[in-house]
Amino acid sequence: MNPFVFSTTGHLVFRPGAAAQIGGLLDPRFGERILFVTDGGLRKLGLCDPALASLSGSGIAVTVFDAVEADPSLTMVEAAIEVAKTAGVTGVIGFGGGSSLDVAKVVALLCGSGEDMDGAWGVGNAKGPRLPLALVPTTAGTGSEVTPVSIITVGGDEKRGISSPIILPDVAILDADLTLGLPPSTTAATGIDAMVHAIEAYASRSANNNPLSRMLARQALQLLGENIEKAVFEGEDRAARGAMLLGSMLAGQAFANSPVAAVHALAYPIGGTFHIPHGLSNALVLPHVLRFNAPVAASVYAEIAADAFPDLACEQDAGQRCAAFIERLAELSTRLGLQPRLRDVGIGEEHLAGMAGDAMKQTRLLVNNPRDVNEADALSIYKAAW
Repeated sequence: MNPFVFSTTGHLVFRPGAAAQIGGLLDPRFGERILFVTDGGLRKLGLCDPALASLSGSGIAVTVFDAVEADPSLTMVEAAIEVAKTAGVTGVIGFGGGSSLDVAKVVALLCGSGEDMDGAWGVGNAKGPRLPLALVPTTAGTGSEVTPVSIITVGGDEKRGISSPIILPDVAILDADLTLGLPPSTTAATGIDAMVHAIEAYASRSANNNPLSRMLARQALQLLGENIEKAVFEGEDRAARGAMLLGSMLAGQAFANSPVAAVHALAYPIGGTFHIPHGLSNALVLPHVLRFNAPVAASVYAEIAADAFPDLACEQDAGQRCAAFIERLAELSTRLGLQPRLRDVGIGEEHLAGMAGDAMKQTRLLVNNPRDVNEADALSIYKAAW
């Protein structure tokens, strides 16, 4: 067995209504001055109010930064850091989708360590220490509450990442009640995103691919495959919502240690350039990347096919089971109401070559893909998805 390292969030709370009790869930290290990072939409909906009331009731002074947007920019992150420094915060809470959680990670890191952002980019370059950090996801998709990665948009459309166990939070709070009001389209896109995390983690060529990540990926696919349609079409089903949130977290633990690959690499130019939500960006290229990988990864995909779609266990031939798995994933996205083609989200064929070039910049992801991907391959995949 190959040596590996497995890191994850130290304390997890999975309980409906837990966010409204957050003041009592934070240990004294968080101090008495908290930066609460979220987005304006959640603030207007009042989704943050029970958590903010709990914090205030616990004697904690809260400064709210609610300017987070999808694909958070470096400028916006710098604004959040300035707010945190001005308030002299002693801890940080990220509340929302993956963007809010990613911003909270960077704020906690840079305010705690005083290091320069330029030196923190990349894998293992963050020095730390960071401020105490709690993350509360309101979508079931990114798994950011258990991943050591923060993705920020720099220089217009380019996405860059900070990857270090230092930015894993002290506590993650999984409250299914926060996801009950998610629209079907968001539920579908984030759910497919979580499935991609599990699939890519299981098949990752990373030297750190490990038995724990593979086990978690399979459990995640079982939860996600069984519950995603119910969560989309029966959104008030608390059990389905909880299963999706847990499945997303398990997939996050898996890919945090056995990193994702070409699906994400090719999805980033879609989100960064055209501002397509990350989950939908993944869904648009998922079946096409898997078909590209199938010549070398059919047996691996066949191993997990029945986790997501139990009836595929009846198919004995690995190649045929892999092919069926890919088709079922494509059908699932369409059945959930997601656009199936790049042209359906306003991407012109003339943009594909530029996207292929941009995808090649995601070297930290492409090295994990089961099959080597060059720029011509990326262009062919985009053309198939168009």
